[in-house]
Amino acid sequence: MSWIQTIDESEASGALRKVYDRISDERGKVSNIMRIQSLNPEAMEAHLELYKTVVYGDNGLSRKERELVATAVSVVNGCEYCTNHHAVALGKYWRDDERLGRFVEDLRSVELPPRKRALVDYAEALTEAPDEVGPDSVDRLREAGLDDEQILATALVVGYFNFVNRLAEGLGVAFSQAEMTGYDY
Repeated sequence: MSWIQTIDESEASGALRKVYDRISDERGKVSNIMRIQSLNPEAMEAHLELYKTVVYGDNGLSRKERELVATAVSVVNGCEYCTNHHAVALGKYWRDDERLGRFVEDLRSVELPPRKRALVDYAEALTEAPDEVGPDSVDRLREAGLDDEQILATALVVGYFNFVNRLAEGLGVAFSQAEMTGYDY
């Protein structure tokens, strides 16, 4: 399942039990990306707070836009686990499996409105070559209609998913079809 030891919900106690219960209550079930952190419940708790703030907080980006960025980052990183998780979430908004499949295969293969294209382009650039992102990159987001709060939110989503992709890829977090379902979005 992963390359390091994890503690299953059935074996959890103390602080880990509390975090697992909270995740189950809030999300419907515990994902493998959270379970991989079971040896460090404090990090898992902090991760959960960051996730809720970045992905669900009120920051001017729609949930659909955040899932678009999450999927784009995960595709660029080749993270099968996160690509699948967030493509499922994005698919709930797009309601077009063929279009979604094309997007996951090639981020440029799907026509997007200028604002959404700017989000994807920024996510791709910041993921692939962060040292090449500069004021002109932010200006393109402004030209597409994003304000500074939304630009910050976009950078946070990109940064967060790069972090999570590295956890998944670096620790062998398992992807399965069963693991993709049963979450509260």
